[in-house]
Amino acid sequence: MPNSLFETQLSTLPLLHRGKVRDIYAIDNDHLLIIATDRISAFDVVLPTPIPHKGKILTNLSNFWFEFSRQLIPNHLATLPLSAILSPSEALLLVGRAVIVQTLTPLLIEAIVRGYLAGSGWKDYQRTGAISGIALPAGLRLADQLPTPIYTPSSKAGKGEHDENIDFAQTVTLLGRELATQVQQVSLELYIRARNYAATRGIIIADTKFEFGIDQAGRLILIDEVLTPDSSRFWPIDQYQVGISPPSFDKQFVRDYLETLDWNKQPPGPVLPVEIVEKTAAKYREAQVRLC
Repeated sequence: MPNSLFETQLSTLPLLHRGKVRDIYAIDNDHLLIIATDRISAFDVVLPTPIPHKGKILTNLSNFWFEFSRQLIPNHLATLPLSAILSPSEALLLVGRAVIVQTLTPLLIEAIVRGYLAGSGWKDYQRTGAISGIALPAGLRLADQLPTPIYTPSSKAGKGEHDENIDFAQTVTLLGRELATQVQQVSLELYIRARNYAATRGIIIADTKFEFGIDQAGRLILIDEVLTPDSSRFWPIDQYQVGISPPSFDKQFVRDYLETLDWNKQPPGPVLPVEIVEKTAAKYREAQVRLC
């Protein structure tokens, strides 16, 4: 696709990891370079078709939310400029989609907060009446707002594997009670503050995922991406209805298209039609414009 960056190959830094969306390079012992490409994944499979400018939109949104939340929790962004570690041509290529961050120890969980009943949470509720061991009122419908936001963490899966929902007790085993409690409390507060702000911009944040790390002093640090269409469900308030899956600004649009195909959800992923790519790019742009 024109105006897209699917994969990076930097000559000035060693590649550490190529994720579903982000390429991570080592700078020194204290810093990493994280590049948001235009790759898109669905059902844990990276699709072969990029979404133009997606990486820049994700970076812009994350940086907005990092600033929004920095009085609640510190984040991993460093002040070192791209020009200090990249060649002029590489810096020009990556402007707007790359950040330099502190090297931290990531926690082995994903901190998921749900304010509405959707996705895997809806499936769990239909089956058990609960999500991650948290019992919910009977009779809730798809897209219902929950009585109060709930914290439903998952374990981080290895490459090629799926994350698994876990309960709070399991996070205590993984992190220790003090740190597990801090992650839970910070995640819920981050979600509530962001949800309230987004509502003033015409967006419902149905659920979201946070990731955290620990610095050398043992402080909890917000890392990775924050409240983007890749890590959250964004619904337009004016089109929200209980009982149906609302239209969204996130990649649920791509998932819905893929569900219509005869595809086993294993690599390689199918090529996306131009119409789906253009509509998906437009949804990401609208989320950026509304929120930032």
